[in-house]
Amino acid sequence: MPTKSAASSRDPGQSALLTDLYQLTMLKAYWEHGMHETAVFEFFVRRLPPNRSFLLAAGLAHALDYLERLRFEPEALAWLGGQSAFPPAFVDWLADLRFTGDVDAMPEGSVFFPDEPVLRVTAPLPQAQLVESRLISLLNFSSLIASRAVRFTLAAPKAQLVDFGLRRAHGSEAGLLAARAAFIAGFDGTATVLAGQRWGIPTFGTMAHSFIQSHDSEADAFVRFARAHPDNVVLLIDTYDTEAGAAKVVEIAPGLRAEGIEITAVRLDSGDLATHARRVRRILDEGGCPGVRIFASSSLDEYEVARLADAPIDGFGVGAALTVSSDAPTLDSVYKLQEYDGRPRRKRSEGKATWPGRKQVFRTCTDGRLASDVLGLEDEGLTGEALLEPVMRVGARLRPDPALEEIRDRVRSSLAILPDGLRALASARAPFRVEPSPGVRALSRQVDGKSAGCGVDSDFRTSGVTR
Repeated sequence: MPTKSAASSRDPGQSALLTDLYQLTMLKAYWEHGMHETAVFEFFVRRLPPNRSFLLAAGLAHALDYLERLRFEPEALAWLGGQSAFPPAFVDWLADLRFTGDVDAMPEGSVFFPDEPVLRVTAPLPQAQLVESRLISLLNFSSLIASRAVRFTLAAPKAQLVDFGLRRAHGSEAGLLAARAAFIAGFDGTATVLAGQRWGIPTFGTMAHSFIQSHDSEADAFVRFARAHPDNVVLLIDTYDTEAGAAKVVEIAPGLRAEGIEITAVRLDSGDLATHARRVRRILDEGGCPGVRIFASSSLDEYEVARLADAPIDGFGVGAALTVSSDAPTLDSVYKLQEYDGRPRRKRSEGKATWPGRKQVFRTCTDGRLASDVLGLEDEGLTGEALLEPVMRVGARLRPDPALEEIRDRVRSSLAILPDGLRALASARAPFRVEPSPGVRALSRQVDGKSAGCGVDSDFRTSGVTR
């Protein structure tokens, strides 16, 4: 039986083989024809999901990790060498492949809109091409989850929000990355323990119904759990009867208090949460437990959280709706070639045309609120804050990743500049439009003029929407 190599035990997300086959087939063709000149690719989102007015950039740290560590390990090279499509000389060339390019990107936590480049890669064509699939995967997913998570913070700005979604995520990596994305978007913590170990995200946990069911007495289960975790006693009270569970909490509280143990909170996980919360609050208050908080879970989305705003609920655990972004499970994100060998390039596919050249986003605020975003050429010299910043040069980070608290501060600042209409849970009646600059439009006409029979209006009758 073959043994597992040390390399194969690495994080599978870092394997150079975690890509689409066409990346490797294109690499082979580039290699055969000596196409190694500098290419510029940009990652952006074509359109907003329904009921969204903005998106939140996330995942940059993971993307930079991937680029810095990119290499074909011996076991990957051995496998490729056994495939008839890849000759030995090509496989030998892959053994020395590293990412040596530059990256410019919006900082994590930045608000962005369709058509705006969130990340730009400038590197030799084979390198820039190879990383497409993994970069899209990392940036798409983290931005998707952060963009969903921030809607919960807007729905319940004063409530405690905890990610409960690992068990519903589409795979363990997704659950882990979702915990980080939710935290930077404003959640208070996660139930995913590895996220606490890896990034210092606060972890939260209570108990399962099975813990209660394993005891003959619900009250005994409460007491034993409290004694096992005296510094953070959160009791799940709806296994049998929610209000009866609350009454048992009142019953055991004096005895625990005599032992120096205070009950922190109770958790509701079923039924009409608003009705139960009001009844439980009354039972706790009248029973001498006014300081016990109420925490709720049970298939919550941001609309339900908003509807519960008037109920006496202090915090929410959010699961599947967050980690699979159930209302919009993907973003229409792409990574497109904008320049090769010093010449601007433009895709003109019907409904999916792009703006050519190296671009920058120039943001202008008036009276502290977002006024305009202009999609301009990098060297166009437009006014406004340039959103893409240098983050990697010659394959190495320019600075350490910012602390998560710094990213959370950026999210708060980004949300503060949004007009009220863009902060609402429903999409704004007048969507925010990103305007291409005169330089971008002129370059598009120039590129089209050099290609015969383009079949697409060179002035973009879609008024700047890149599809």
